[in-house]
Amino acid sequence: MKTLFDKIWDSHVVKKIADGPSVLFIDRHFIHEVTSPQAFDGLQHRGIEVFRPDLTTATADHNVPTQNQHLPIKDEMSRLQVAKLTENCQTHGIELFGLGHEYNGIVHVIGPELGITQPGMTIVCGDSHTSTHGAFGCVAFGIGTSEVEMVLASQCIMQPKPKTMRINVEGQVNSEVEAKDIILYIISKISASGGTGYFIEFAGSAIRSLSMEGRMTVCNMSIEMGARGGLIAPDQTTFNYLKGKKFAPQEADFEEAVKKWKNMVSDENAKFDKELFFDATDIESMITFGTNPGMGIKISESVPALKSIDNQSLPSFTKALNYMNFEAGKSLSGTPVNYVFLGSCTNGRIEDLRTFANYVKGKNKAENVTAWIVPGSKQVEKQAIEEGLNKILIEAGFELRQPGCSACLAMNEDKIPTGEYCVSTSNRNFEGRQGQGAKTLLASPLTAAKVAIAGKII
Repeated sequence: MKTLFDKIWDSHVVKKIADGPSVLFIDRHFIHEVTSPQAFDGLQHRGIEVFRPDLTTATADHNVPTQNQHLPIKDEMSRLQVAKLTENCQTHGIELFGLGHEYNGIVHVIGPELGITQPGMTIVCGDSHTSTHGAFGCVAFGIGTSEVEMVLASQCIMQPKPKTMRINVEGQVNSEVEAKDIILYIISKISASGGTGYFIEFAGSAIRSLSMEGRMTVCNMSIEMGARGGLIAPDQTTFNYLKGKKFAPQEADFEEAVKKWKNMVSDENAKFDKELFFDATDIESMITFGTNPGMGIKISESVPALKSIDNQSLPSFTKALNYMNFEAGKSLSGTPVNYVFLGSCTNGRIEDLRTFANYVKGKNKAENVTAWIVPGSKQVEKQAIEEGLNKILIEAGFELRQPGCSACLAMNEDKIPTGEYCVSTSNRNFEGRQGQGAKTLLASPLTAAKVAIAGKII
């Protein structure tokens, strides 16, 4: 009896090294402008060609501006990295969805929406949130630059096999709870290191009820609990999402693929190294108060009191509160917030934009708020315009920007100023993650919309 993870992993092992890692074949390699230039330089110095350019997909996303993308990129380093990606893809015959391309966007948004990501695959990228693709029943994980070079050269990677964990969320969440709240709740319960050493399968009725967008959000943040990755078994929701996608199998081939994909489930008596259970009815809208994603609370709760923190965690807890300028035991409700960010590979999909737009419709943005509404791809941007979401946003005082990673990671022009709070739908709230001295509070698109209208946490 095997877990889904074991089935996919074992079927991709090219060679098992005694008392060492496995050589794993990779079905799809995604690359972008930040972690690929050094890898291509390594190939050039060794006189090696890209082994399977047809299994590599490239896009520009981290360093791109989200306004005036038709103009040259202002930042010299960003401009150079994007140019090098273009040059390297041309040299090696790799398909590139660069700036201006109709399929351009964040790497972990375009793979699924184009049907490149499919159940049963092994997928890697030089980006930690590659775990997003696990929502389709894939073994997907981030890799380092030297490993990017390894995959380009051989279409394989050497990896030790992680342990397995299953996290079950059973029951029905209330109408205001989103996928982001579910994963923030789980991380708050098991900590930012609770999944270390594991590959996690998410299961249970609350997980199965999620859309593909919601499932991607959950798997995206699996690494924020220290896990190597996360995945969800494919089902009819998965198949419906993939049907008709540009690079998915078509017509009769699709039906044949579905027959195979239906076997991508853990066996009934499969044994996991660890198993956890959560009650969906206990989950409410969540928000973080500290400097790692595990420091989260229900918005209805207060920041934990000092007496509730164990001695080992107390120094980091106190340091985080000092950075965020919050008090232990106090509520965050009413805290003024001047910046709101909707976007990233966590929450930059059409469903997220719909949620935000539906809430702000007929309302007005708070005067003190600067809000960046950033679609995850050109496809999402196009759909938002076709559905009239951009008009709803404009009427409420917002602006739909152009695709990119934007304010998730302060690698481009969209940086949160020092000392400012930002309620963000992205995935990390580390010190300086969104800009030097910026203070990030992770939340769902619905919570972000509420803050953008109220100008404070409510």
